[in-house]
Amino acid sequence: MDTNSFQLRHIGPSKKEQEKMLQTIKIDSLDQLINETVPDNIRLKNELDLAPAMSEYEYLAHIKELSEKNKVFKSYIGLGYHEAIVPSVIQRNILENPGWYTAYTPYQAEIAQGRLEALLNYQTMICDLTGMELANASLLDESTAAAEAMALLFDVRERAKKKVGANKFFVSDEILPQTLSLLQTRSTPIGIELVIGKHEDFDFADDFFGAILQYPGKYGQIFDYESFVAKANEKHIKVAVAADILSLVKLKAPGEFGASVVVGTTQRFGIPLGYGGPHAAFFATKEAYKRSIPGRIIGVTKDMNGKRALRMALQTREQHIKRERATSNICTAQVLLAVMAGMYAVFHGKSGIQFIADSVHDKTSTLANALSDLGIEQTNTSYFDTITIKTDAKKIKKIAEAHKINFNYIDDETLSISINETVNLKELNAIVAVFTEALNLNKVTISAISQGNNILENTQRNTSFLDNEIFNTYHSETDMMRYIKRLERKDLALNHSMISLGSCTMKLNAASEMLPLSNPQWGNIHPFVPLNQAEGYHEVLRKLEHQLNVVTGFAGTSLQPNSGAQGEFAGLMTIRAYHLSRNDGHRNICIIPASAHGTNPASAVMAGMKVIVTKAAENGNIDLNDLREKVILHADNLAALMVTYPSTHGVFESEIQEITKIIHDHGGQVYMDGANMNAQVGLTNPATIGADVCHLNLHKTFAIPHGGGGPGVGPICVAKQLVPFLPSNPVIATGGEQAITAISGAPWGSALACLISYGYITMLGSQGLTDATKMAILNANYIKERLEGHYPTLYTGEKGRAAHEMIIDCRGFKERGIEVVDIAKRLMDYGFHAPTVSFPVNGTMMIEPTESESIAELDRFCDAMISIRKEIVEATKDESNNLLKNAPHTLEMLTNDDWDFPYTRQQAAFPLSFVSDNKFWPSVRRVDDAYGDRNLICSCIPIEEYM
Repeated sequence: MDTNSFQLRHIGPSKKEQEKMLQTIKIDSLDQLINETVPDNIRLKNELDLAPAMSEYEYLAHIKELSEKNKVFKSYIGLGYHEAIVPSVIQRNILENPGWYTAYTPYQAEIAQGRLEALLNYQTMICDLTGMELANASLLDESTAAAEAMALLFDVRERAKKKVGANKFFVSDEILPQTLSLLQTRSTPIGIELVIGKHEDFDFADDFFGAILQYPGKYGQIFDYESFVAKANEKHIKVAVAADILSLVKLKAPGEFGASVVVGTTQRFGIPLGYGGPHAAFFATKEAYKRSIPGRIIGVTKDMNGKRALRMALQTREQHIKRERATSNICTAQVLLAVMAGMYAVFHGKSGIQFIADSVHDKTSTLANALSDLGIEQTNTSYFDTITIKTDAKKIKKIAEAHKINFNYIDDETLSISINETVNLKELNAIVAVFTEALNLNKVTISAISQGNNILENTQRNTSFLDNEIFNTYHSETDMMRYIKRLERKDLALNHSMISLGSCTMKLNAASEMLPLSNPQWGNIHPFVPLNQAEGYHEVLRKLEHQLNVVTGFAGTSLQPNSGAQGEFAGLMTIRAYHLSRNDGHRNICIIPASAHGTNPASAVMAGMKVIVTKAAENGNIDLNDLREKVILHADNLAALMVTYPSTHGVFESEIQEITKIIHDHGGQVYMDGANMNAQVGLTNPATIGADVCHLNLHKTFAIPHGGGGPGVGPICVAKQLVPFLPSNPVIATGGEQAITAISGAPWGSALACLISYGYITMLGSQGLTDATKMAILNANYIKERLEGHYPTLYTGEKGRAAHEMIIDCRGFKERGIEVVDIAKRLMDYGFHAPTVSFPVNGTMMIEPTESESIAELDRFCDAMISIRKEIVEATKDESNNLLKNAPHTLEMLTNDDWDFPYTRQQAAFPLSFVSDNKFWPSVRRVDDAYGDRNLICSCIPIEEYM
């Protein structure tokens, strides 16, 4: 065994196990299986042109060497990003803990109660600080959240506003520049007109439906917005406020002065800068808008025993239900980062957060006073953590950078300085020394921090926050460590067993890929530092872009989109820009197969396109005749086809090149959804099948962990003609010569997480990547064969093979009173997370084992499924008191003196021998979704108030 080979560690089955699996599926070789699965006409003829694979030891030395090319200055740039202290207890026990970072989105609530509680804490924190009634479980970044706020306010316009066609949205000129760029991106395709100006000059005209304000302003000035919001509400103009989370400890909550939506980022609550992300944005609003809120909400409900339980609330808002009627394509959250931010508040508590906010303000005031004493003009009349200075900015910049300090340079005569929780007296004196040296003034020394009082009385907070017990209990490290562990034990993650979710690709997130994330040389870089301070980052990002170009066969890549859904939107926006550049702006028809992910039609509508749905043939493939008919009908206005490949049904459609040719022949471009890229890498690619742009889920195929439902990275790779339109950033230049405006707030999106995918590709190399794809296909076909005769496989390729995933049909079990959800819950008793349920076909399960699972784990899963199939035979439609309907079974049930079930405790909890060796106990019985939606509670309150 070559102990230097990362491939041998990443891929689950050994060579000997592979031979056994090939015998099981009755085939002679792995290459024969691939030949029977992937159509020959789209197979790559050459290996991927990538550098030789590194060993883990070589890679860790390499990535450390690259990190040292970054220059970690003290950055006081602000603009929505601040250096933060990550409490060690949170870093070690959450960020670096696979029990937290390898969990999946909490669709199966009974085995996700830990992270659901952590997210409920987060929502409570956000509601408390913003003064709003309802908060979601986080969004992608502040700028995206602001754009979502605009879309929500447009959606909930009063009837009178809709009648007069009110489509104007006022944007304060104090808004962060990256947020303005994203508002421009999102507004234009859906017919919203942005009007930018000073809020003091706004005329509240009838053709405005909404407005957004920055609080404090982008350079630190605190404005009293109370009269503005009152006047706006009077005129039925709803106001969103983009607020700094820490400032809300000292500033009047926007909910207090009538805001309809409050957004921002929780990055400064213990999340590394990471050159722009990943970070968790917040979104809070009124309960009246609960049906329009983007993303996810965690709500309180009860289980079958009436016990308090948590789950994702109002799930009908998800895009797979609303599709082209959705007002947002957001289908995820930044769960891992939201969990960390919420835990920051739990660990520090109300008094600790108050201390941090007071300390930041005091240090800012002390600095302002010291500079004022030197005769340097500070222009903010009311501020929290940021001061604006009138001075010779060019002179200051030269000296500051020589002292490894970054300020925000507004123009040649103005700069701003934002103070954060990491700043101490020594660093305040270093800032002052820059000014005295640059301006040739007498040296002065600040001897002590003085108490600050630079917030106008009418904008000061006078309401309480974080009073719940959860924020006033776990302040010692011992208590906090145990609390985190208690929640972790309630969650099933990849460190316990396989999570075979079709379309979600839950593979190994290797420790060597994750370790660099804890290195401050990567973590403490502000996204707007000069490029020469981030040379290590740029070498990684350039190499990753090249690697992804090679894998996809395309000419260019943008790493900016920070989720798969944002990648979809970005890809469609580049297509839109391409058509506009050719005077084909009328092309607005987007054709989407009926089986597509629900985010596809939502993204198309957001990009200003009209969705036309094509039928699926009986074999699950795109109905070619229906497609051709609709393309010809809409040829003059055809913009794009959105296609997933292999298909959402887990099949390589042999007609894919004919499909893409039909689109090209009629003037359209082809967007390929990269959700199933794990079946393509090294064998075929989007360019070969005829696509023009694809997004890639780096949190699927390229090993970024799902983190309980986020972080994610969804870069787009594009053909040569679309390269000029790749997205830009208003602060740091990115993108093509005719770049569209921003897709994410940071220039390279969630840059820190990109290190993981860079490590994955670099350690696997060309052969490892290709072998991983082959093994993903072998593992899926092995499961298919083992389940043969127990569960029918719904779709297969022309030669009877599955791709990297397969769909089993459970609809026939209804005659025994068993639904697919019953199988999903019963799998918990066997120690497994269910595969994807009822997507893309209702009443089915989509199973994707990935390449990382060994034959032993695959067999355990198959044995569990076969055992459940035998249990189904024993069920009857007339008797619901059975193993499946009562699943999952909790420890409380098994140890109760009463046992009113027609089966044994052993059958319930230990149905197969392997279960007892590694038993996972769901912490609640099956949750009541309907009760939770009827009695919507999305924050921490005393238990008596909802039961």
